[in-house]
Amino acid sequence: MLRARRGQAVTLALLALFAVAAAVAAPAYLQAVDRAAVAGLVATATPAERSLTVRAAVNEQREPGGVSFADVGGALVALPGFTQVYAEEFPAIGIEPDPAVASRLLFRQGACAHLTIVTGRCLAAAGEVVVGERTAARLHLAAGDLITLTFAYISTDPTRPFYVADGDATPLTVAGTYRTPDPDGPYWGEHEYFRLDHTGQPGEPVFTAAETVRTMSHGPSDVSIDATAGPGTITASTVDAVRRDLAGLDTRGERLGRAITLSSAIPQLLDRIDRSRDLARRSIPVGAAPLLLLAYAVIFIAADYGTEGRRPELAVVALRGARWWTRWWLTIGESLVALLAGGLAGCVAGQLLVAAVVAWRLPGVDAPVLSLDALRWAPWALLGAVAAMLLAQRRHLVSSVVDLMRRVRAQLTGWRLITAEIVVGLLAVTATAQLFLTGGTLSGVALLAPALVIIALAVAAARAVVPLARLAGDRALRRGRLGAALAAFQLARRPGAQRLLLLLVAAVGVLGYAVTAADVAARDRDLAARIGTGAPRVLDVAPLTRSQLLHAVRAADPDGAYAMAVASLPAGGPGEAPKLAVDATRLATAATWLDEYGDLDAGTVGRRLRPTAPQPVVIAGRDVSVDVTVKGAVADKPIGFSVVLSSVSGRGTATVGFGVLHDGPYTFQQRSAVCADGCRLAGVHFTPDTTATGVKLTVVLRGIGSINPPAVAAGGADLAEPARWRSTGATLTAAPDGLRITLDAPDGLPHGAWVQAADAPTPLPVVSTAALPGTLAGLDGAPVEVHPVGRLTAVPRLGTHGTLVDLEYADRAATDAGEARHPQVWLGPGAPPDVLDRLTAQGLIVTGDTGVADLAARLAVQGPALAVWFHILSGVLALVLGAGGLALVIAVDRRERLADLAALRAQGLGRRAAARTLLWTYPVLVATSGVLGLATALIAWRLTGWALPVFGEDLPALPLPHWPGPLLVPATWLLAVLSLMAVALATGRPRAATPPTPAAAAPRA
Repeated sequence: MLRARRGQAVTLALLALFAVAAAVAAPAYLQAVDRAAVAGLVATATPAERSLTVRAAVNEQREPGGVSFADVGGALVALPGFTQVYAEEFPAIGIEPDPAVASRLLFRQGACAHLTIVTGRCLAAAGEVVVGERTAARLHLAAGDLITLTFAYISTDPTRPFYVADGDATPLTVAGTYRTPDPDGPYWGEHEYFRLDHTGQPGEPVFTAAETVRTMSHGPSDVSIDATAGPGTITASTVDAVRRDLAGLDTRGERLGRAITLSSAIPQLLDRIDRSRDLARRSIPVGAAPLLLLAYAVIFIAADYGTEGRRPELAVVALRGARWWTRWWLTIGESLVALLAGGLAGCVAGQLLVAAVVAWRLPGVDAPVLSLDALRWAPWALLGAVAAMLLAQRRHLVSSVVDLMRRVRAQLTGWRLITAEIVVGLLAVTATAQLFLTGGTLSGVALLAPALVIIALAVAAARAVVPLARLAGDRALRRGRLGAALAAFQLARRPGAQRLLLLLVAAVGVLGYAVTAADVAARDRDLAARIGTGAPRVLDVAPLTRSQLLHAVRAADPDGAYAMAVASLPAGGPGEAPKLAVDATRLATAATWLDEYGDLDAGTVGRRLRPTAPQPVVIAGRDVSVDVTVKGAVADKPIGFSVVLSSVSGRGTATVGFGVLHDGPYTFQQRSAVCADGCRLAGVHFTPDTTATGVKLTVVLRGIGSINPPAVAAGGADLAEPARWRSTGATLTAAPDGLRITLDAPDGLPHGAWVQAADAPTPLPVVSTAALPGTLAGLDGAPVEVHPVGRLTAVPRLGTHGTLVDLEYADRAATDAGEARHPQVWLGPGAPPDVLDRLTAQGLIVTGDTGVADLAARLAVQGPALAVWFHILSGVLALVLGAGGLALVIAVDRRERLADLAALRAQGLGRRAAARTLLWTYPVLVATSGVLGLATALIAWRLTGWALPVFGEDLPALPLPHWPGPLLVPATWLLAVLSLMAVALATGRPRAATPPTPAAAAPRA
């Protein structure tokens, strides 16, 4: 039987190969995605995400037997694949003239390899140091000079902290001077050795040898070990082991108490890897499911058609009284052997196919070509193929001899078929409902939602086409178009044509769905990279104050052509959108502004955020002077008085304290180094005891400024005008000799009272994506009144839920003039090649450099992005299955159709009409299926596509596109339809110019 019908056997074997290959390809591709995703995420991780740091305050010289660093340090040695760097440091005085400043004496293992020696040489022996070139120039030090350093600790005086010597002075030799070529490199870890120092320039530690630190008399020192994962340390096979090792370190550190701290961002990287792999595991079966269902459908059709041709043979077997098991074996044995052979071949073919795709799309991934782990679903897939074959042959097994001898069998109608179609529809509805109810979680039956929706829509299309084809046939017949009428009746009356329509609609739908998913995912990643970055290039910088950030960026780019200072604002109340403070004057030149942001362009937003505002109060010199008259001070309710200043040249901020207020006129004077080039008055602060109640005090501010030039004259117009000031916790009125500040708080002032110059618009202009309350948390965390001046759909970096404010105005509205939160510099497309040098020259330490391409590359190597290619593979294979099913049905139907047309020719049907009917029946079916398949793909995408994962990490809410672009999907659909049309024309073309002659056909009729 196999030898006689070898074509049918080969067809069934190939179909079983497809089914099993699809089941094998899914886990095989998932293994490759695991390896590729882990390798890609590790390669794109930040240095902090590949390293860990153990720190401790150790005082072994003066407290023997105290905290030991050996326990956790020894555990780090056991971490395979991690390179370790030991460091120890403590403050020392002796070369800095200011007692409030100490040198950072540091030993770091292998430091000389990461320093550029400018003069002299690097360390060669104990008792030697190397100092930074700027420090050496400032302190007039050179190679060969002798210096003396002494361990010191900071005093506890809050009004004027200074360093106190606590140890024996140690003579040292300056071996050379250095500069740091890569201060933000992974070697330096997260220690911020080079953050801005008291001069407003990047810090320069004094490097020395380990022997010097060991022998020098000193108290507590900060000891650390940095361990960095080397290449190949974190892989798909070692993720769990690395996590266990880190958990062991945490446990050991907890046993030692708070003396030793372990910090690492590796767990965040491992969590991102786990999430990426989990999403890939959810996404790949979504692509495999419709391919399996299609394979089963084609197996059903092939087995049904194959058995249809054997009906007379099976009738003879039944007529001769064969036992039921003999009859069943003769019916299914031929197909079963073919399916088993194809299934075994599919176990290998699926893995070879995946290996080819991996070599093409994931080069460099070390994935095995053949793996036993990939075969776990092969038996189940083969069992499904056998079940489809048995279902197709069921009617032939139980049919009577008379039914088997019929040449034309009855169509599948009645309750069984309707019930089956209803079940498919209910499954599709259930799976889709689960998607919506679970918020898009791909688990359980929801994994099959896209496949079930496509199949259900294909079933509905096949059922709807039958009456439409019948109506079209009747209409063509009335008009005398016999060829078209016969083609339409062929579609309406033959069960094979209806099944083929279902198959082709589903095949085109699966391919269209896959291409739509890939196109939308690619557009999503591109948009996420551009919005999530905010600018073509974003630089993270080391901690510094807001005024320093603004001044440095403006000094590096005085024309505002390409650079913009950016900082985050602290979180406010529940539901308050994230806020971003930008130098709004440069928004148009630095930010990536997209159409998705709304109708307002960047220039308009920048102008609205920067209306004209009063000039700030500037103190011109470093010798600060404040004239006040105090009335109502109570000795048992002391109220402190201080002034917060912010350098106008980027030197930093300072809080100048003048002690406790007493009744009487006073002139307070104090020197502040940060005001050498002038300072902006950030605020005047009154700080009563936090528990005191009944606070009542009057202060007349008669003058504030610098000794040279002199302070603001008493009673000056700006000083005495209340509108020139704003306050929190105080009442302002004009006085004959200045500004009267009244504190009257029966319940106390736990946060004190502030008086600030009204040098920022009040309320503060903001642009947001949502309606705002009257106040938001400002840069200092305190509520600030805001006024919306525009509405956007999305904002750079924050997405669809965010607010923009001007950084300078927000800084003026704040009271602390403190550090910038997450300081960044956004660079536009016009940034010059030496932009990093320009920013470094202004004192900025760049700790990160990210571009749109970097974020896009990181998103592209995550599990969901890699899983999309399996969807494309499934779509292509679905089209191949559709083409194979089309060729099979046409080949089986050819003989019967030729016989039918021969009979019609005998009754007078013209040659041209017969040839047209024979040639164009299936091309029309393909065209109809193509249109319905495209509609099926788009409907299924609208219902379920939103649940497919796109990103392997949490991103801000983004205005992502829901539909594919206008080119890729139509082009792919047209190519698919043309391919199927070519198969239909090539297979359906008659071998002769006309059907068999009536005479030749008469005996058969």
